[in-house]
Amino acid sequence: MKTRLYITLLFTVVLCSAKAQTITERVELTGNYGSGSYAPMWHMAGRQGVASRENTMAYLRNDLGGKHFFSKSGIGLDWGVDFVAGYNMTFPVFVQQAYIDMSWKVLRLSVGQKERWGEHGNHRLTTGALTESGNARPIPQVRIDMPEYWNIPGCKGFFGLKGHIAYGIFTDGGWQERYFAETSVHTKNVLYHSKELLLRFGNEKAFPLTAEMGIQMVTQFGGKCYNSMNKPGNNHNNPTRFKDFMLALIPLKGDDAYDGSDQANVAGNVLGSWKGAITWNDKNWLLQLYYDHVFEDHSQMFWEYGLWTEQLVGIQLQLKRFRWIENVTLEYFNLKDQSGPIYHDSTEKIPDQISCIDNNYNHARYAGWFNYGMMIGTPLCTAPIYNSDKLQICYNNRVEAFHFGIEGTPLEWLGYRMLFTHSNNWGTYRHPFTEIKHDTSGLVELTFKPKAFKGWNIAASFAFDKGDLYGDNYGGMLSIKKEFVFNLKKK
Repeated sequence: MKTRLYITLLFTVVLCSAKAQTITERVELTGNYGSGSYAPMWHMAGRQGVASRENTMAYLRNDLGGKHFFSKSGIGLDWGVDFVAGYNMTFPVFVQQAYIDMSWKVLRLSVGQKERWGEHGNHRLTTGALTESGNARPIPQVRIDMPEYWNIPGCKGFFGLKGHIAYGIFTDGGWQERYFAETSVHTKNVLYHSKELLLRFGNEKAFPLTAEMGIQMVTQFGGKCYNSMNKPGNNHNNPTRFKDFMLALIPLKGDDAYDGSDQANVAGNVLGSWKGAITWNDKNWLLQLYYDHVFEDHSQMFWEYGLWTEQLVGIQLQLKRFRWIENVTLEYFNLKDQSGPIYHDSTEKIPDQISCIDNNYNHARYAGWFNYGMMIGTPLCTAPIYNSDKLQICYNNRVEAFHFGIEGTPLEWLGYRMLFTHSNNWGTYRHPFTEIKHDTSGLVELTFKPKAFKGWNIAASFAFDKGDLYGDNYGGMLSIKKEFVFNLKKK
């Protein structure tokens, strides 16, 4: 109790000493109603997990945050708390965000649970990055990053780098136990690690063409893994020594504290993606070609089984002086190969290593790359929250999809957004569909910002699914938001 009081007092003193302060509060009321087995995909995907698979849902959200700047020291402080209370949600009440960010020059320390989006593409129009897409609820973590590119000294701004290192913990163990305990493998207190390094070539101030490339890797490790119905003998406590934090940082084979698979491959559930983009950005328009290639463990990390597989390729066009069409996105997604249909760990008799059947986003012990039943990676692969048998597995990761998104603000008070996605789905190598399942999903959204009511935002949308994957689903969603901004400046 005393510790909480001391932290509160310290936080108050720090805020009072800030040179410039801005505090923002957002209140949101959202609901959807429809027909079909589920809410349409685009009423569920890409919403940071604040969504429901049910075709009837409602929630009230209150998001309070502040930005503070200390001019003499060059230190900035951002913080946020975000609560959601809803009907037909994962929980009736939950904390969506709670974080403090401390920045100094190019560095930032972020502590807590915070919504984040992928590096490339417009998050309102894209299907999402392949490793972390903004589709599931955020994971509490301690993160050190360079959020903007740091220009390498002596290169005249033509070379820059940015990246992050983070450790955190999954908080969905209790939910997994309630939802999956009698039917499926589930976990508790699993630890999280993420790292990323991106390089930039080119200087927009000198010439509008730049190129970026880099890598992100994530790991699930530690915690306790349970088999279905908690049968004795098959539950496993995973090690959380200092050595295991280092094995997450530098992915290597596990020792005898790990099971046989992790001793043969790498410790924990490791996946990641290569990222790249070429961007032309001038005063009139921006055109970006971006690429995201996902890999599991070391398989396909260096395109051993083909370059044009396990990827997302996208084009983003931004028209800066044309309100009717401001942003356009086109994407092609291909995860159907999974490196190939054969897997074999090297043995004395057969020394060849064939690391195919990647089974992206699934894992034998950690279940998979999910949070509260939602895909942390691309939402185009089917999340466990959809599974009627309540098995925590992605039953559909062999997917090919074509996606289109467009948005604009024809009038100052009126905006629109449209999404259209068509996918072909094969299931998984272990659980293939007997026939290819086709799905078409779409969304049309109108946003109103009445001049007479400053700070108000009303969004109305209609979304649908049509096909064999999710069935035929239709639904309307209405969101009413009010923003309050308080500027507290000191002379």
